[in-house]
Amino acid sequence: MRLSEKTLARLPAEVARPAYARARVANGIVHLGIGAFQRAHQAMYTEAAIAAGDTRWGIVGASLRSPSVRDQLKPQDCLYTLAVRSAEGEKLRVIGAIKDVLVAPESPEALLRALSDPAIVIVTLTVTEKGYCYDPATAALDETHPDIVHDLATPNQPRTAPGFLVAALRRRREANVRPFTVLCCDNLPHNGQTVARIVTRFAELSDADFARFIRNEIAFPSTMVDRITPATTDGDRAAIAARLTVEDAAAVVTEPFSQWVIEDRFAGGIRPDWSIAGAEFVADVAPYENMKLRLLNGAHSTLAYLGYLAGYETVSDTIGDPNYRRLAEGVMDDAATTLKMPPGADVASYKHALIERFANPALKHRTWQICMDGSQKLPQRLLGSIRDRLAVGAPIDHLVMGVAGWMRYVTGIDEHGQPIDVRDPLAARLRALADAAGLAADRLAAALLEVREIFAPELAADPRFRAAVTRALAAIIQKGAKQAVAEVA
Repeated sequence: MRLSEKTLARLPAEVARPAYARARVANGIVHLGIGAFQRAHQAMYTEAAIAAGDTRWGIVGASLRSPSVRDQLKPQDCLYTLAVRSAEGEKLRVIGAIKDVLVAPESPEALLRALSDPAIVIVTLTVTEKGYCYDPATAALDETHPDIVHDLATPNQPRTAPGFLVAALRRRREANVRPFTVLCCDNLPHNGQTVARIVTRFAELSDADFARFIRNEIAFPSTMVDRITPATTDGDRAAIAARLTVEDAAAVVTEPFSQWVIEDRFAGGIRPDWSIAGAEFVADVAPYENMKLRLLNGAHSTLAYLGYLAGYETVSDTIGDPNYRRLAEGVMDDAATTLKMPPGADVASYKHALIERFANPALKHRTWQICMDGSQKLPQRLLGSIRDRLAVGAPIDHLVMGVAGWMRYVTGIDEHGQPIDVRDPLAARLRALADAAGLAADRLAAALLEVREIFAPELAADPRFRAAVTRALAAIIQKGAKQAVAEVA
C-alpha cells in the first residue's frame, strides 16, 4: 500500500502530516528540476507557509529530463516523506506542498501552459549547474550547446531551462500577464545575476527587443541554499516504509540543518513568507553565497574526490580519518580569508558546524555522488578561492588538493586499476585528454589546465598555480590519495 491522501490516516501518530485542506491550495509556484534537494529544501519552506494559512503557494514540479520523480510522486497524490536524520535519531514529516508533476520531454507544451498560467507568481529552479547550459569559467551562455541551438530553432518545443523561461515569459507578455519572478536555487556564483545574464542572452539571440524587456522588467533574486541531501537508497525507502506502515517511493533523506538566504526582490513584492521556516530575506546575498560555496562546497568536493580515491564510500567515513578532517579544516581556513562578510557573521561557528555536519553518521552521503559534474563545480567551489589567495601572495597548498584529486579522478581508473563511473558533461573529453597524457603528473595537469570551460587562461597560466597543482597531483599518483592527504594536512 502506497502513501496517498487515502492512507494518511494510517500513519503512526508521531509522523507529522499536512493539517490543511490540500484541495484548497492554489498553484502559485512552478519548480524546474524537482529532485531530492528541492523536496528537502524549498518545498519544506513552502509547506510551512501554506500550513500557516497562505494557500496561494502550491507547487507544480517539472522534470526537464526523466519521468522518474513524476512516476514516484503521482501515484501518491504528490505526497512524500521528509526523513530528517541525525545521530540522535530520525524525524518523519509528510509534505503536501507539491500539487502536480510534469515531465518536459513528454510534453513541452504542458509545461509552457503551466508557466504561462497567470496564477504562477514565482518560478524556482534546481536544475544543477549544467542545467543552465553555460560556461562555468566565464558564466556566459554556451551558445554552441546542442540543446540551446535546438531551443533557438524551435522556441515552442524547448528542452532547456533558459528555453522554457524565455518562451513562457514571451507568452505572458503577449497575453498581458504579469511576469513571474525567476528564483535560482542552484550553486552558481551570484546565481540571480548569472541566470539573468544567461536568460537575457538567450532571448537576445532571437529578439533584441524582448531581451531588453527581460533585462528591465524581470526579477532574478539571488539566493544561497544549504542542506545536505544524499540520494535516497532502497535501504532508506525500506526503513521509512517500516515506520510509516505504507510504502513511499518518493521519500527524501536529509540533515537537521537547513539554510536559505534570499535577496528580497520579487515582482510586485509578492512571495511566500518562507521566514516562517527560518529563511532569511536580505538586501545582499553575495557574502553568504561565497561563504557557502567556498567553505562548505569547496571542502565537500575536496573530501569527495580524495575520499573516493582512498576507498571511502561516504563523507562521514572520509572525515572520520583525522588527516582528511585536518585537510577539510585547512581548506575552509584558507578559503575564509577570501570572504568579505557583513558585521556579526560568525564564520568560525559556521566552519565548526560544517565539520559536525560532514561527520553526521546518519547521512550516508556518497563521495561518488558529490564527485559528479566536477567540471561545472570547480570554478566556484575552489578556483575562486585559489585566484583570490594568489592575488595576495598567500599559500594555496590545501586548496589545490581538491583540484588535483579531481584531475586524478577524471582519468576514470582508480588506485586499484578499477574503472570509475565518471558522470560529467565533459567526461569523454576529459578521459581522452587523460588517456593521452597517462599517469604522469606534469603531462596530465598541463592537459587538463587547457580545458577553458573550467580554467580561465590567466589562472591556468599562473606558474604558482600550475606548480602547486602538479606537485599535489604527483603526490596523489605516486603515493595514493590517503598518503598525499596525510602529508599536506
